[in-house]
Amino acid sequence: MSHALFSRNADLKRLRDEGYLVHVQGGFLVMEEVPYVNAKGEVLTGRLISSLTLAGDETRQPDNHVIHFDGDFPCRADGVPIQAIAHQTNVQINLGNGLAARQAFSSKPDGGYTDYYQKFTSYAGILSGPAAVVKPGMSARVMRAPDEEEDSVFNYMETASGRVGIGALTELLKADRIAIIGVGGTGSYVLDLVAKTPVQEIRLFDSDLFLQHNAFRAPGAPGLEELREAPKKADYLKGIYSRMRKGITANAVALHGDNLHLLEGVTFAFLCLDAGEEKRAIVQKLESMGASFVDVGMGLELTDGSLGGILRVTASTPQKRDHVHSGRISFAGGGPADLYASNIQVADLNALNAVLAVVKWKKIRGFYRDLEREHHCTYTTDGNMLVNGDCG
Repeated sequence: MSHALFSRNADLKRLRDEGYLVHVQGGFLVMEEVPYVNAKGEVLTGRLISSLTLAGDETRQPDNHVIHFDGDFPCRADGVPIQAIAHQTNVQINLGNGLAARQAFSSKPDGGYTDYYQKFTSYAGILSGPAAVVKPGMSARVMRAPDEEEDSVFNYMETASGRVGIGALTELLKADRIAIIGVGGTGSYVLDLVAKTPVQEIRLFDSDLFLQHNAFRAPGAPGLEELREAPKKADYLKGIYSRMRKGITANAVALHGDNLHLLEGVTFAFLCLDAGEEKRAIVQKLESMGASFVDVGMGLELTDGSLGGILRVTASTPQKRDHVHSGRISFAGGGPADLYASNIQVADLNALNAVLAVVKWKKIRGFYRDLEREHHCTYTTDGNMLVNGDCG
């Protein structure tokens, strides 16, 4: 992916062709070994780091003129700081993906930078000019290519985290191997959200077919020809999200006592399936593995011509599981009065249930602040009421 970026885009290719040591890391463009002068008059080297604005594998005009620098604050040849470019000075900025910076510079030409060649060579010139005075011959053009390129679970560069400065938080999710058990209405939206994170693996489990009613309860818009094929849900969704990322496995089976080994290695699971003894077996397997999980549920009723409902999200971690077996998760199947089981179209509530579940996962992993550490919450449509329980 990174090789294609440099071969396809004239601005990035020109940087390498002219000898600048540039590479892509975690959605950022990085220039290594940029010489500068510190306050003691010494010549050192640092790295320039900028977010990348891409359309697929093609660069667009940089979205801003600010650039980060991992090094001391740069000075003129006489040791006087170059204050004209100061934006953030002598701070610790964790950009994630192994990148950090101590400075942020701001030098904006009229109309902004046209491309990344102009942006990087402009800042490199500001920094390396004084270094060449102190030590003739010093240049950011080191005439060397990077040793290796970054690997990624994504098929194209993930630039969203870098643009908003949450790369370090996104890294907290990278180690997870996720299971989504049941990829119907709620599970398909869970997949839509989890697929956009850098988790190592996503395993889908569902034995059902993707039929007409599913098209109205899942993200996206399948075509008529796709519906005629009646694919398995797991296979259909893998086909869609594999366009974006690697590491998705489709298991078109229902989990039960004989195939629970398919969960081995999973670190977090989303349970989006109907109640039943199969769910009890899955919960016991996940607990024995030491994996955390979130179970979702929904209850709807039709009264006086309108629907009312309660969404439930119950989390289980190695630190707190007692509530799971005290009635928070039902292992008994629903009855004929359960409208949700009859496939009523509630895509908005499916999506909301999935959002609450994924937010809880991210809280458990430290991405979101979680002061109450609730392990059970319900949302009631009537009154718009969100209630937490089982905290600690």
